[in-house]
Amino acid sequence: MNLETEGTEVALSKNEYIEMDFTGMTAEGAAVGRYEGEAVFVPMGAPGDRALVKIVKAAKTHAFGRLEKLLKPSPCRVEPDCPVYRLCGGCCFRHITYQAELEIKEQKVRDALERIGGIKEPPLGPIIGAKDRDGYRNKALLPIGQAPDGGIELGFYAKNSHRIVPCESCKLQPEEFSRAMEAFRQWAKEYGDPVYDEVSHSGRMRRLFLRKAGATGEVMACVVVNGNGLHHEPELVDAMRGAVPGLKSLVINSNRERTNVALGGRCRTVWGRDSIRDRLCGLEFEISPLSFYQVNRDQTEKLYRLAAEYAAPEPGDLLLDLYCGTGTIGLSMAKSAGKLIGVEVQPQAVENARENARRNGIDNAEFLCADAAEAARELVRRGTRPQVVLLDPPRKGCGPKLVETVAEMGPQRVVYVSCDPATLARDLRQFAGLGYGRIKGRPVDMFPGTGHVETIVLIQKKTS
Repeated sequence: MNLETEGTEVALSKNEYIEMDFTGMTAEGAAVGRYEGEAVFVPMGAPGDRALVKIVKAAKTHAFGRLEKLLKPSPCRVEPDCPVYRLCGGCCFRHITYQAELEIKEQKVRDALERIGGIKEPPLGPIIGAKDRDGYRNKALLPIGQAPDGGIELGFYAKNSHRIVPCESCKLQPEEFSRAMEAFRQWAKEYGDPVYDEVSHSGRMRRLFLRKAGATGEVMACVVVNGNGLHHEPELVDAMRGAVPGLKSLVINSNRERTNVALGGRCRTVWGRDSIRDRLCGLEFEISPLSFYQVNRDQTEKLYRLAAEYAAPEPGDLLLDLYCGTGTIGLSMAKSAGKLIGVEVQPQAVENARENARRNGIDNAEFLCADAAEAARELVRRGTRPQVVLLDPPRKGCGPKLVETVAEMGPQRVVYVSCDPATLARDLRQFAGLGYGRIKGRPVDMFPGTGHVETIVLIQKKTS
């Protein structure tokens, strides 16, 4: 017997057809089942389906298949109501019920906390679902491509590619965005500059960026260009104003870099205001093209109310927000604390945060422009001892150095908002090793239809 090859036989082979039952689903929207003990992943399947599957890739321990024929549909299966659903890759759960989607997302968080975080039976409340599964996105960043008829096409990149899937109306976006897209197409057909080509770094029109303030209805349109501006800008203003109710701003963003980063650092307002205004948790916020602002306003209010409940700041407390963005989460609870210190690396976001504090009459807030980890170390050197620390890091999480520095500050409570259960679980494991092992939390569905899930966790010191 060859011990090196024992147990490594591939049970399935490419182009083989099998009949199988799907028993689960990944967080990325692929159904999963087992065939003769081997895991098989199949996009567009649903738990409870029985299907004929063609194997498209076979590995030693698992295989990937394509759904050829649905033999028995799952009770949770629904008919997708989007014509580009199978091509776009943005929504991966549009073919199952919303209840089934929520169950999958909640289980994703539980699994990460158990397997990566080492937390047995994670103390999580039930996932907070959204009232509206559609129309919730207040931001769209649409690549511009050359259409076969000589006009332009707007849409979304297909999964794992830079191939544009044209889309006239996305179910996740408000109606105003569809109107803006059509107005821009018509303007571009008559007046538009050449479309940007990322291979040759030539052409001008790169992206159409749209934002809407959910509470006020104000809309901003921003065109990202490889240059300083567009020809026939007045005609574009007329076209957009005539088509989009609530339009308050038309901006040109200059991005001359040979990069996949969508926005450049310089903006010029062609018409209207430099920003739009929204209301969140009783406060008013200015949103500029470069500002970070949560995509789903209604779910954000639920998330921030829970964050305030977990943080429970008292009048004498120092509240430290280490990834503050434009200040929204910290400012939403600043009036209950003694002082708020916010830290953000993006200069324009810091200016927005300061202006947001002034606009809302909050005079106990200070905002620093710095990297979160570096600022935390400097605050430790100064002897700063916050009672509450807020963490809302990017997808990569906080990382070992920042977790260690936060624990060194000795806060009573750490409120961690995460967009990636895996990096959250990794950081929670480190917090536990530093004396912060008492947790509770809840997943929040900020992005219905997609594979993303937000989680908020309260971390407290262990008691002896």
